Formats: sequence, C-alpha cells, structure tokens
Amino acid sequence: MTSPDSPDRTSPTRGARAPRVHRAWWVALAGFVAIVGAAGFRSVPGVLIDPLHTEFGWSHGTIGMAVSINLVLFGLFSPFAAALMDRFGIRLVLTVALLLLASGSGLTVLMTQPWQLWLLWGVVVGLGAGSISMAFVATLVSRWFVTRRGLVSGILTAAGATGQLVFLPAVAWLATAFGWRVPALVVAGAALLVLPLVALVVRDHPHALGLEAYGATPEHPTPAPPTQRGNAGLVAVTALRDAARTRTFWLLAGGFAICGASTNGLVSTHFVPAAHDHGMPLTAAASLLAAIGLVDIVGTVASGWFTDRVDPRLLLGLYYSLRGVSLMFLPMLLGPDVQPSMWAFIIFYGLDWVATVPPTVALCQEHFGERAPMVFGWVFASHQLGAAVAATAAGVVRDTQGDYTLAWLTAGGLCLGAAVLSLMIGRRETAPRETAGAPG
Repeated sequence: MTSPDSPDRTSPTRGARAPRVHRAWWVALAGFVAIVGAAGFRSVPGVLIDPLHTEFGWSHGTIGMAVSINLVLFGLFSPFAAALMDRFGIRLVLTVALLLLASGSGLTVLMTQPWQLWLLWGVVVGLGAGSISMAFVATLVSRWFVTRRGLVSGILTAAGATGQLVFLPAVAWLATAFGWRVPALVVAGAALLVLPLVALVVRDHPHALGLEAYGATPEHPTPAPPTQRGNAGLVAVTALRDAARTRTFWLLAGGFAICGASTNGLVSTHFVPAAHDHGMPLTAAASLLAAIGLVDIVGTVASGWFTDRVDPRLLLGLYYSLRGVSLMFLPMLLGPDVQPSMWAFIIFYGLDWVATVPPTVALCQEHFGERAPMVFGWVFASHQLGAAVAATAAGVVRDTQGDYTLAWLTAGGLCLGAAVLSLMIGRRETAPRETAGAPG
C-alpha cells in the first residue's frame, strides 16, 4: 500500500473529476493556520518586556538581545528550511517546527537566568519560527500555484504578521491578570493544536495527489517536484553563492533588511513599551499594535492582488516611502490617551506593515526561477538581520536616551533609502503577468 504522498509524482491522473475547490486552496488554508499558530509566541516578547524587567531586573537591552537572537535565527534558518522542504517534504518540516515552538514557549516558565531566555526565546523558538517563515510561503506558492501567486503570497504573509499582532491583546490581558507565564503556556498550546491540521491536509506537491497546480496550462505547467537528494545545507549555501553574484539580490536584500528593522525589530518589539513610557496602559498599547495587524490583512492581501498586475519595483518604492513618512511622525503622536491622530497612524502604517512581501517574492521568482524559494529565504534572512539590529539598538537607545525618538526617526530615514534601492532593481520578466480574466 502506498502512502498519500506516494502516487505517481510525474504523471497526474487523467480524466479524474476536478474537485469543486482546488486542493491548492486547502493546502494554502492549512499553511495559513500554521503560520498564525507559529506567530503566537512571536507576539509575546513585546508585551512581556516590562513584566520580565520587573520580576528579574533584566535591562531592556538584555531582553532585546533575546529577541535579536530569535530574529537572526528566524531569518538565517529560513533558506535552510526551504532546502529541507525540498529534501524531506513540507509536512515533516512543519511538524518539527511546531514542536520546537511549543517546547521553546512552554519551557520559558522555568527560566531564571538571561542565558535561558536567550536559549529558549532566541534559539529554540527562532529555529521553529524560521521553518515557518516567508521561505515556507514561497515554497508552498511556487509548488501549488501557477496563477494567483501574488494574491496567495499576500494572504499567507498577512497570516504571519496579523497572527503575531492579534495575539497581543490576549497576551497582555493574561500577563496582567495571571503573570507572564500563563500566556507563554497558552501560545505553546496553540502551536500544538495546529499539528493535526498539518498532518491531515498538507502535501508536498500536487503530483502527490494526481493533480496539477492551480492555474497550470500546457504553456505554463506545474513546476516539477523537487528532486534534491544531496546535503540540504550545501544546496542552500550554493543558492546564496549564485544569487550573491547578481546586483538584484543585493538590492532586494538591502531593502528587506530595512523592512525588517522598521517592522519586526522596532515596532513589533518596542511599540508597546514606548507607548507605556508616555503613560499609555499596557493593554491599550497592545490593542493598538493588534489593530495594526487587523489593518494589515487588507493592506497585504491588496498588495498581493496589485503584485499580479503592477510592476513590483514600483510597489516597493511606494510602500517604503509611505512607511518612512509615517514613522517620522510617530514620536509626535504618542501620549497617555489614544487620539484620532494615533488611529490615523495605525491605519496608515498598518496598511503597509508587510505589504512589501508579495512584490519581493515576485521579483525573486522573476530573477531566480526554480531557486526562488531558497533565494527569497536568504533575502528574508537579511530582513531578520535588520530586525535583530533594530531590536537591540532601539533597546539601547531607550536605555541611554530615556525614550525611543531617535529610533523612530532613524527608521523613517532608512525606509526612504529602501525605496531608492527598490527602484534601482532591473526588470526581467520570466512569468506571465496576471490578467483580470485569469481563472479564479
């Protein structure tokens, strides 16, 4: 008897009745839920900085270092996770990643020393999260979709950012009512709850079920199943070596490093304590950050739709410019109460939170072909390196300057630089641009 993943991988079943909803959408839904579940623990550090500082006396810089380690591994492991998915399959890698997230989160309740914080929040959770990062999105989309790639990339990207942020009010409430250990255990349980869905729904390639990818045609067929049997680490490093010889890779990586610094590293980690510095209650600040996540659903999905139709370079230039301007205004908006001007920032910034991902994925697909998931993994690694630098640097700014003003202004200026880098990317069209009449 063959397993569900073992039908003919090269010649899909002919004449079978097509399902009413293509299996690709169910796989994408399972990926969406897995990303949201994985995002749960990544929402915890920003809310728990002050409780940990109060209980253990650890400085903002010490706690920010744990976040930085997490962000570095979250990014650096991403291309290796893409290579492991080629070697061992998407489902197995997702399963191991969720187990890492659950164990890393649950064991934090026992920590008493900073090195334990760095090990659990940084290393264990970083490796688990890095396996369910944007390289996973690129891998799933490239295998299961030929059309609607931008739209699906936008939806799955929104799952990560939104999942991370919408957990914030619950985490903040639990931390306030029961202490910081309870939310750590809750998000560990959330990661475990996703495991059955991954086992039942996720498959490594459409051919494993005798299907073609969504939107496949004779002119644009289903991508071939991965045939990698060598060392996954070597494959990932080789992809980096070859990509690093191109100007496009460095422009994408530079812009995405600034993207990470201005989102995950700065706002996601330090917005709540910065607002608290201005007298805003912890739960109110967390709710504002969660609202960014809700607005981000609209912005990122719309970005995916536009990416199928508009030059991705122009989209990146616009997104980075708008983000830079909004961050420069933020120091003037923070206060003890939530004014209409703050809501204007939440909506404006939230629409742009991770709208940069779909056009970046599209540019990797255009320039790097079948290696696009691994190359994007390396581009995403630069995103997380930028985030790691910002997470620690902003904490140091707060410790030395007494507030975060310099951090907000610096991030805004860097975003304007990222817009310039994006517009310098050349154009190389290797896939059909989506049209309004494409299958839905």
